[in-house]
Amino acid sequence: MAHIITQNTAHREDWLHQLADVITDPDELLQLLSLNTHPELPQGRDARRLFALRVPRAFAARMQPGDANDPLLRQVLTASAEFIDAPGFTTDPLDEQRSVVPGLLHKYRNRALLLVKGGCAVNCRYCFRRHFPYQENQGNKANWLQALEYIRQHPELDEIIFSGGDPLMAKDHELDWLIGELEAIPHLKRLRIHTRLPVVIPARITATLCQRFSASRLQVLMVTHINHANEIDPPLRASMAQLRSAGVTLLNQSVLLRGINDNADTLAALSNALFNAGILPYYLHVLDKVQGAAHFMVSDDEARAIVKSLLSKVSGYLVPRLTREVGGEPSKTPLDLRLTQGH
Repeated sequence: MAHIITQNTAHREDWLHQLADVITDPDELLQLLSLNTHPELPQGRDARRLFALRVPRAFAARMQPGDANDPLLRQVLTASAEFIDAPGFTTDPLDEQRSVVPGLLHKYRNRALLLVKGGCAVNCRYCFRRHFPYQENQGNKANWLQALEYIRQHPELDEIIFSGGDPLMAKDHELDWLIGELEAIPHLKRLRIHTRLPVVIPARITATLCQRFSASRLQVLMVTHINHANEIDPPLRASMAQLRSAGVTLLNQSVLLRGINDNADTLAALSNALFNAGILPYYLHVLDKVQGAAHFMVSDDEARAIVKSLLSKVSGYLVPRLTREVGGEPSKTPLDLRLTQGH
């Protein structure tokens, strides 16, 4: 069945065509993976009312047919557990829903986060912005102009972070305009792009986009969101090679997810696969407590123990920094590995 998915996408080299043909029906995804008769998985289909299902076919092609516990499937498939109202889980776990101007978050002193686009190619079920009011922070030129004026007026900013949704949902000509405007602001030095789109649709990395990055006076960094080694396939490695050739620094951040990557061996395989693809492991986030995702939670003590074990399995530069984000704090908050209870 996986070969069928691959054949269906092989001739579609244009990323916009792939974006228009994503899977939005849980039953179709299960049918493609020969899991439609599974006794439990179809019961979660109603969770798409809470948060729509979106899965690119290029990403589905990396899933193992017949495996109900496939780590890629578990990240994107609707689940009945999303209806659980868990204590301490909220719709705004990072206290983000107060932008300085529409679509611009100035959370940290020297860097601001621009929500370039509200949509994503894939909807990850653990997404901390699954309840974000994108309708009030739309990624359009009118809002970008307001954001650019704010950035001009704040010389303490030296880095702009493109986020979303997914910022690479913007077309190449839109990104070209936006990057050009940022390049004209003298106090800016770096552009960082947080994205999952090249992971799920590697064709998003176009020659035009790479040429634009290469020509920029800004230092360009791209932070991919990859949680499992199975996400890294030849098309993804080829896209990352294009970016490296354009001078883009490649980093990765992962989320520690119950039943997906919550053991040291899996994380070691991920770190090695990332490095082989030219990407340096950067952050390993404990789960943000967003309503609907409590079933993915790994406790702080478990997280510390996993990373301690990871330290013995890979070189130090392949160990991502274990961290969490706390709303209102001036930076990410590292989790001290020495604070495990009982020690």
